[in-house]
Amino acid sequence: MKNIAVLPVLVIIFLTFIYVNPVFCQENQETRKYGFSLGPQFGAVYGQAFEYVYPTTTKGDLLSELIWDMKPVFYSGLQVDFNRTDLFSGPGFFSSLSIKAGFPGDSGIMEDRDWDSKENDALTHFSSHTNRTEEFYWFDAAIGGTFPVGQLFFVKAFISGSFMRFSFTGRDGYGVYARKKSDNIYHPINDDPVLHNFYGKTVITYEQNWYIISAGGSIGTQLFYPFLFELSFKTSPFSYCAAKDNHVEKNTLYLDFSGWGQFIEPELKVLFTQKKYDFSVNIKYRHIGKTKGDSYFNPNNTGYYMSSNKAGAALSVLDICFLLKSYF
Repeated sequence: MKNIAVLPVLVIIFLTFIYVNPVFCQENQETRKYGFSLGPQFGAVYGQAFEYVYPTTTKGDLLSELIWDMKPVFYSGLQVDFNRTDLFSGPGFFSSLSIKAGFPGDSGIMEDRDWDSKENDALTHFSSHTNRTEEFYWFDAAIGGTFPVGQLFFVKAFISGSFMRFSFTGRDGYGVYARKKSDNIYHPINDDPVLHNFYGKTVITYEQNWYIISAGGSIGTQLFYPFLFELSFKTSPFSYCAAKDNHVEKNTLYLDFSGWGQFIEPELKVLFTQKKYDFSVNIKYRHIGKTKGDSYFNPNNTGYYMSSNKAGAALSVLDICFLLKSYF
């Protein structure tokens, strides 16, 4: 499954080779129309990752919801682009690869809610823990075409692939649990609930691996040169998440495989350009709606069994990135 993340990189290398190699490209070096740009990027994401369990016999819309904060997670990375040296001189091809790696650290809290009653849709279990983001990897690749509109505007059309991995650890915190009347029948959670505190230990870990293929377009202008503004939008139903949830205290591991969450991503780029360098600020919002799929559980390391409940995931983050590129 990890090899899937390498495919967008191989596609970009292949297409770039076609356009750069003189066997395929008739322009000589003095009049070349295409070039590379490369540079470091730094930024932060602010948002949340979500984990869901869907009910089969209980009354709530969800059986369980876990919310993992990324508030914020800082990262560094690298971006490389290949495109026309002058976007306004004619139609052309472009490709782009972005790599981001986050810095581990505490990133807010995680909250776990359950609606385990067969009698009503009231909340039955709640816990809150300190959340630490352990892993953060984000790869984006895109290929497409650019089209000038006069001498001040341009448009782009492209397809994009993305791979993201996030892993979290929930520790310490507290729990509030409704008292049971009988199996799956509970007193109200505010009626003398069972209280529990967690001190100095890991309660739960969670990992998401996202694969996304999308299509998009953008419009840009150099009306305020040397500043360039570009507004883009991507969308797709083709999202897939492989997730791993380890309930440490229960000694139970869950593997969830879900898909078809609606992906949307608007982005604004403000770029200050010179002959050899660009500095840009990119602000984008990435949202993946609820996915749904099969779940497998492994209690006490006895083997994996398919759950009768479907599982899912979602993501909602704001990404602010600062990028400095030089041209070759």
